[in-house]
Amino acid sequence: MPYKKITQLPKGVKDNLPKDAQYIFKEAYNSASEQYKDPQKRKKGGSREETAMRVAWSAVKKKYIKQGDKWVKR
Repeated sequence: MPYKKITQLPKGVKDNLPKDAQYIFKEAYNSASEQYKDPQKRKKGGSREETAMRVAWSAVKKKYIKQGDKWVKR
């Protein structure tokens, strides 16, 4: 399910990531969800949602790092 707004993101994402990182997460999730809708394109055999989540978190981690309990820009 693609997210239209950051307010629709999972609670764990909304409660922990800064707004900019939430936008990165949303865009990466939506893109990956579309890109990996074919199960044969998924490397680890996970569901479409699991794959999109992994891609979204990876995109966030390219620009943010977790320090203690906060996510900060690299």
